[in-house]
Amino acid sequence: QVQLVESGGGLVQPGGSLRLSCTTSGSIFSRNFSRNAMAWYRQAPGKQRQFVASISSGGIPTYVESVKGRFTIFRDNAQNTVYLQMNSLKPEDTAVYYCTILPPRYWGQGTQVTVSS
Repeated sequence: QVQLVESGGGLVQPGGSLRLSCTTSGSIFSRNFSRNAMAWYRQAPGKQRQFVASISSGGIPTYVESVKGRFTIFRDNAQNTVYLQMNSLKPEDTAVYYCTILPPRYWGQGTQVTVSS
């Protein structure tokens, strides 16, 4: 069974930081996590889920334009975990954040990020 568990969300003031974690388990990840590209998506209320960032098996990151320079995606292959470091957070970053393997086909429960004063 494939599992992705996101954590690290919360309520933060504009300009603040959060680090999200996504731990993975299951047949796809237990032996081959390092070979899989991983990504973070987010979904704001009333909006479609959108791509935020991805990281290739070789560690090459890609970001949506709106988070470039503020967010950093990285991975720990020994821990089968992918992270999203979010700095200089803005109210428009408020959403439920999900991680997934690429191409997207498995999702965790998400973690809520709320940026508000």
